[in-house]
Amino acid sequence: MEYYLGVDIGSTTIKIVLINESGKMVDKIASPTGSMFNKNALDSLDRLLKSNNLTREDLKYIVSTGYGRKLFKLSNENVNELTANAKGARNSLGNDIKVKTIINVGGQDTKVIILDNDGNMTNFFMNDKCAAGTGKFLDISARNLEVEITEMQTLHYGAKDTPLPINSICAVFAESEIISLLAAGHQTTEIASGIHYSIAKRITRLAGRGKIQDAVLFDGGPALNGGMVDALENELMRAVHVNPFPQFTTAFGAAIIAKERFLDDY
Repeated sequence: MEYYLGVDIGSTTIKIVLINESGKMVDKIASPTGSMFNKNALDSLDRLLKSNNLTREDLKYIVSTGYGRKLFKLSNENVNELTANAKGARNSLGNDIKVKTIINVGGQDTKVIILDNDGNMTNFFMNDKCAAGTGKFLDISARNLEVEITEMQTLHYGAKDTPLPINSICAVFAESEIISLLAAGHQTTEIASGIHYSIAKRITRLAGRGKIQDAVLFDGGPALNGGMVDALENELMRAVHVNPFPQFTTAFGAAIIAKERFLDDY
């Protein structure tokens, strides 16, 4: 059996995906990026290999991507995250759904990627000027509400009244708004729902710079939050797909590229 590896070193999390010669995902692992990108990525890789009774010598080709892609010395080559994300997205929902628009919400930035009929990127839009539309803001918001990030979805669907608007475009001021709403005695359910809608509105404005086409894939860690998916679908006024491993889409794409590169060379 031949194995290929995709390593996505993001600003907050390292994601690694192992696929076999059929392109099927064998295993995956995520860990905090920390300050020592290369060491932390190697430690995660070794844990992944050990759990599958493999060694580094079993890997035919490795492609790294993401913020710290050039710092991972073990990779055979590196590609930018837009290319890897597009490849992973197009191969993650099966042959019946052809992704044309990707909404990727990471720890510190948000991207909207437009694909053509063949899955090639034709345009992209990115917002990394403020954390208010990113996964980091969700983490901060959950901390302000004194709940785990995994509880945000439950709060969202528990809202009985209109979501409370969070209007600030700056994460710091938005955090102050949340604290003020809590001090005023508002329910955490309506606040959580309002947080999701505030992020969804920012994503929709970003996506409005281009022409969104179906099918739309939402990926990145925040896509695990059903409340975010619900808010995004309502703001975009269209269905939004989420693959079974939204946090690993880009690493999965890097692994597929690794397999393609190896087969092209040999």
